[in-house]
Amino acid sequence: MLRNTDLLKEMLQRRQSGFSLEAGFYHSDDIFDAEMKGIFEYEWVFAGNICEIPRPGDYLTIIVGRNNVIVTRDDDDEVRAFHNTCRHRGSLICLEKRGHANQFVCPYHQWTYDRRGNLVHAGEMPASFDRSKFPLKPVNVEVMEGMMYVCVSDDPPDFQYFKEQVGPYIAPHQPWRCKVAYEETIVEDANWKLVIENNRECYHCACAHPELTYSLTATALPDDPQADAYFSEVMPSKARDWDALGLPHAPAPGGDKFRCIRLPFMNDALSMTLDGGLACRKLLGDLTDKDLGSVRMFHVPGNWNHFASDHIIHFSVVPISPEKTLLTTKWLVHEDAVEGWDYNAENLAAVWQATNHQDSTLARNNHLGTRSVAYQPGPYAEPEFLLVQFTDWYAGMMERYLASTDTCQSSGSAENDYSA
Repeated sequence: MLRNTDLLKEMLQRRQSGFSLEAGFYHSDDIFDAEMKGIFEYEWVFAGNICEIPRPGDYLTIIVGRNNVIVTRDDDDEVRAFHNTCRHRGSLICLEKRGHANQFVCPYHQWTYDRRGNLVHAGEMPASFDRSKFPLKPVNVEVMEGMMYVCVSDDPPDFQYFKEQVGPYIAPHQPWRCKVAYEETIVEDANWKLVIENNRECYHCACAHPELTYSLTATALPDDPQADAYFSEVMPSKARDWDALGLPHAPAPGGDKFRCIRLPFMNDALSMTLDGGLACRKLLGDLTDKDLGSVRMFHVPGNWNHFASDHIIHFSVVPISPEKTLLTTKWLVHEDAVEGWDYNAENLAAVWQATNHQDSTLARNNHLGTRSVAYQPGPYAEPEFLLVQFTDWYAGMMERYLASTDTCQSSGSAENDYSA
């Protein structure tokens, strides 16, 4: 339970939509704790690509709020998720980031679970012990065109609308027929919201990201009146091409929870590479057209993606503390692509490796600056309209969390904070 809900309420009441958040939102341990409970332990969180667990028994472990979660396939090839917490005394079971397990065996006292989470062995327990009452606790899991999302809430928000709206944009790229060609994880010295805010705008791109802006347009809308001459000429032409191919491209109606749009590349680029050429000669799925621009998809609280004709990039954010954030980036190519022939991993990753590290510096400097007594929320510029959506969503989630804690307190359930 947040120790100072009155302060949070006051901060939310002071907040102005269209302005950055005040410093306490970025630096308070209490607010970070509320975010873990009210956002990351309530919302759907990106877990990875189904291609990362191709066989029954393959698994990933991910962090969701303050929970360690196993995502795996059972013997019927169904994707399942469980809390990575032994039902004996709570030890982590899977200690690696990824792996394969015939059974999930707790390394502490060897309690053993099958791939459906059932407890199948617990040594030296009394005769009265009923194993069926101690399975691994399940976690909600959904798969959208090969992308896996989990939610640890007992009452998860709707997922179907997101799936219906975004699926048609992503399906032609067939993410489930991919493989991870390169992966990088970096720790950013910045609050997770500043990492997201930095990603949600390209106001800074022209001066900060020379590698990225060779191919990626800073224009976020197809009808932006401030777009440059190149984009204004290319966008209508590409929209006609994509319509002919049956590829959706107009902004999906995601409100402030998700965004999905297809936009063309700049400078006649075909992909997000240093020279604009293809990153992989073997195109994704059954695609035959190289010049498909990029589907940009974002889902709160911390996942964004690019889907080009030749590769996919998944980004995911995991808050570590108010001061540190884990950013994982995965570059995916067609499952049959051959490294050294169809693609070179260094070339594939070069643009976004550079961009991620440039953004890490920008976010760190932003974070340090918000510590100053001189800092006060400043107004967003017109190209930062996605930040308005993000911070409005964030404020709404925190208000929802406060309302839920008020309900718990009024019903007398606040005494049970430690029962979980």
